[in-house]
Amino acid sequence: MEASSPARILVVTDRPADNHALLAAIGDRAQRGPTQLRVLVPYPAPAEWHPLHPERHDHAAEAEELLAQALPAIEAAAGGPVIGSISIRHDAMDAIESTLHDEPFDEIMIAMAPHHTEQRLHVDLPHRVAHLGLPVTTVTEAAAGQPG
Repeated sequence: MEASSPARILVVTDRPADNHALLAAIGDRAQRGPTQLRVLVPYPAPAEWHPLHPERHDHAAEAEELLAQALPAIEAAAGGPVIGSISIRHDAMDAIESTLHDEPFDEIMIAMAPHHTEQRLHVDLPHRVAHLGLPVTTVTEAAAGQPG
């Protein structure tokens, strides 16, 4: 009998470190079957900053360090190795679309701080990502995960 391939899951977060809800959601998903995760952090510096602005590079270095520190806990929750990367895109939707262009995924898990304007206009990230046709799980601090 042939073993099934692990589900390829794109995890998008702006706060990879000390995110207990995200770790719980990853752990819950890993218990449902084999997974292969890529944790994607959108570029932390605002897009309007000039590429040579010194603080822009400081923000990227901080994000890389936070992701590196968070990966062991994420890997423990996932039950195996996890790929982590910082996107060159500041906008989370742009980062997701760019990553999906380069790699195939079966599911998307989103753990991003909501922006109040987006919620009022009903253009929040989970709703925008749902239009890509992949199952989306939204992770919030109030609930470890809820299918979107």
